[in-house]
Amino acid sequence: MRIVFMGTPDFSVPVLEALLKAGHEIAGVVTQPDKPKGRGKAVLMTPVKEKALEHGLSVYQPLKARTPQFVEILKGLKPDVMVVVAFGQILTKEVLMIPPMGCVNVHASLLPKYRGAAPIQWAIIDGEKETGVTTMMMDEGIDTGDMLEKTVIPVADDETGDSLHAKLSEAGAKLIVSTLKKLQDGTAVRTPQSDEGTCYAKMLKKDMGDIDWTMDAAAIERLVRGLNSWPGTYTSWNGKTLKIWKEKAVDQEYEGACGEVVYKDKDTILVKTGNGCLSLLELQPQGKKRMAADAFLRGYPVEMHAIFERVSTDGV
Repeated sequence: MRIVFMGTPDFSVPVLEALLKAGHEIAGVVTQPDKPKGRGKAVLMTPVKEKALEHGLSVYQPLKARTPQFVEILKGLKPDVMVVVAFGQILTKEVLMIPPMGCVNVHASLLPKYRGAAPIQWAIIDGEKETGVTTMMMDEGIDTGDMLEKTVIPVADDETGDSLHAKLSEAGAKLIVSTLKKLQDGTAVRTPQSDEGTCYAKMLKKDMGDIDWTMDAAAIERLVRGLNSWPGTYTSWNGKTLKIWKEKAVDQEYEGACGEVVYKDKDTILVKTGNGCLSLLELQPQGKKRMAADAFLRGYPVEMHAIFERVSTDGV
């Protein structure tokens, strides 16, 4: 099939590679414009652009894919189908109607649950036991089109945003090949979505990681895992920001205030929460590297009854 591929982040790359490996013709790759990143503000290519150029594919980076000029470019590419994976722009009806076989989206949840920008992280934060990938025909709504196929992926007890991201990306790569084959031979089944049971997976923001110690320990643990590695979770200790990379909920109660260190030894820091305690396993002091709790305690003695607090978002 002749395909226009639209995608931007790391999540999209395995799908592009799977399409190439399956022998499809990639007429063009559309990705978001390059942006400055990091302290040096160096302009970096999107992951999809890097991979497309490796394969010698034509790359397009419109500020807005809906402009009349770019719509004409897409029409000129004459795709049989468009495959869209985390592209980052809403497509208009005019764009969606260009390919005769439609636009197929690879979405990282078991639709209709978790429509929106961050379904991977919210599945962990909300304590889902399973999630997955859905291929769907795109319409003008946000992740509301008819479903085509699904792959179910269990959510491990120690799952992080990064680890689940990798699993779902690979699952999506396999699923799109199956879906396109069924579209091509006419065996694809379109299942309309219900609005019942759907959640909107809102975009992640940095201030989400500011730990509220009045929450249940299990909820904080899921938050830390879900936001790992971006935007990450953090707290305030001795007036400085301390990132929390890994922890474990402990179903044990101690006297004390929420955020108070209620137990410590040479390799353990136990902090009281609204329900239960949190054992801090991997931390990162401000301006330093991340380290295990025992290494942290050797360099940063934590006193019993020390208090971890929320951080003002100013300067975080």
